[in-house]
Amino acid sequence: MRQTISATFKTLVITLGLSIAGTSFANEPAKPAAPDAAKGDVLYNSGDAKRGIVACVSCHGANGNSGAAAYPKLAGQHASYVVKQLKDYKAGKDRPNAIMGAFAGLLSDEDMANLGAYLEKQTPGQGTAKNKASIELGQKIYRGGIAAKSVAACAGCHSPNGSGIPAQYPRISGQWPEYTEAQLVAYRSGERKNSVQMSAIASRMSDAEIKAVADYIAGLR
Repeated sequence: MRQTISATFKTLVITLGLSIAGTSFANEPAKPAAPDAAKGDVLYNSGDAKRGIVACVSCHGANGNSGAAAYPKLAGQHASYVVKQLKDYKAGKDRPNAIMGAFAGLLSDEDMANLGAYLEKQTPGQGTAKNKASIELGQKIYRGGIAAKSVAACAGCHSPNGSGIPAQYPRISGQWPEYTEAQLVAYRSGERKNSVQMSAIASRMSDAEIKAVADYIAGLR
């Protein structure tokens, strides 16, 4: 009799253990879906009319290669950087922008991840430096910084060719010089505050130095 009860008890424990192991509890956090570049493609190029999301392509150009300096080139940008900037736009505190804030406000975290995955896969076009008079100054700042002002070399974080370091520093090569200049000025003025490091660097740079390095970066490849 004792052996029968013991065997029954063991069977019950094993069955219960297997049942619990295979159970999904309500308070378990749901795992986020893996970024889907195909969905990002649709959102970037077509938007989502039902949710009022306009297509990114209308401003940022085909495959993320914008045709106007007012809009940054996004092709080949690291997915993690794209996501961070969209989240900062959505929050509206450290990178306020009426247009991008309104756009990002309609996006879910999944949307942002999908857009980042899509843009990272796109081939960036090449840019060119325009100001021959400042090319030497721009190169010195990018490659060696400005020691007298404690300005670190851009290449140290953004890499020698401007491709950046994934998950840490953005790709900047080939970017419109007007856009790069505008962002450095925004960091310097405190309008843009989502990078303590960049705010500190830009605060020590003159208008001429910002213009020179922004122009040099446009020709990096």
